[in-house]
This record gives sequence, C-alpha cells and structure tokens, in this order.
Amino acid sequence: MTKGKLLVFSAPSGSGKTTIVRHLLAQPDLNLEFSISCTTRAPRGEEVDGKDYYFISWDEFKKHIKAEDFVEWEEVYTDNFYGTLKTEVERIWALGKHVIFDIDVAGGLRIKSKFPNETLAVFVKPPSVDELKRRLKQRSTESEDKINMRIAKASVELATAPQFDTIIKNYDLDVAKEDAYQLVKKFINTNSTN
Repeated sequence: MTKGKLLVFSAPSGSGKTTIVRHLLAQPDLNLEFSISCTTRAPRGEEVDGKDYYFISWDEFKKHIKAEDFVEWEEVYTDNFYGTLKTEVERIWALGKHVIFDIDVAGGLRIKSKFPNETLAVFVKPPSVDELKRRLKQRSTESEDKINMRIAKASVELATAPQFDTIIKNYDLDVAKEDAYQLVKKFINTNSTN
C-alpha cells in the first residue's frame, strides 16, 4: 500500500481548527480525507456517528487499547477518551488520499512521533484565551463548567505549540484558511514518502 501524508491540526477547543480542516477538505486538489476518531463521549449538537466520530462504549475502547488497534489514544477529559484506529489511516491510504486529523494536542504530537517523515503537525493558535472563552460560549453546546474545564486545559495546550512543525495564528479566519492551504499544498507536493 502506498502511504500518503498525515496532516495533523491541533489546538485548544474554540481555536478554529475544525473550521480550517473543513475548508481544506473542500479543496479537491489537496486529495484529503478526514480521519474519524473514536470517542467514548456522547454526541454533541448535530454530530453524526461514523461522520464526525465513531461513538463507542468505554468497554469497546478498552478492547481496542488492549489489542493495540490505535495509532494514538488519550483521555482528553475525565472519562472522555479519544483515539485514532490504525484501520482508519489504512482505509484512507487505500483510497490513495492523504489523511487530515482534527485532533487534540497530545494525540497530534503522538502521530508526529510515530510517523515523523509523513506528518505535518500544525498548531492553530487563537488570538487569546479570552477570545477562546467567547467562542466556546457562542457555540452553546456545553455547560459553564465544561467551558471552564476547556479554558483551563487551553493554557497547558498553548504551551505545547513550539513542539509542532508550524503555528498558524487564527486572528483572521480567512487568512488562517489560506495559510493552512498553502502549507498543506507545499507539504503534499514535497517531501515525497513513496
């Protein structure tokens, strides 16, 4: 099987990484496919099983851990586990596409360490923690406690930014989208791993 590239987008919640990833997926010349993560948390809002996430039970998640089925996995928040199945990456590579991840910081760095030559790890940096909080409240998908938990975690995540290959500052979404597009296009067209 020919290996494609792995494009990791990580950031604190509310930084705009999902919006940027969706923009990149809509660019046919990039030949990208979204890596669907497994999670033990319940769906939020309009999320669809098998499209946004594979929503699985904690018991099922544990079985995958024991069988070493994950490329990476993490307890992102207490009792909320997320992971990327090896079969998901293989599925996308079998389609002849590059894999794009919208993933937490720890998971993103784990993928980079396992596939250093195939991976471009991008950290999406928000303008400020206050702006993050405003964006999370605007979503109206979580309680004040959950939002505060995410904000506390954001400070820790922001400190990991220098460990990524590059940082995109999302102060202006249109500029951030274009920056991401140019970065991904350049990475895909160079550093060939085939």
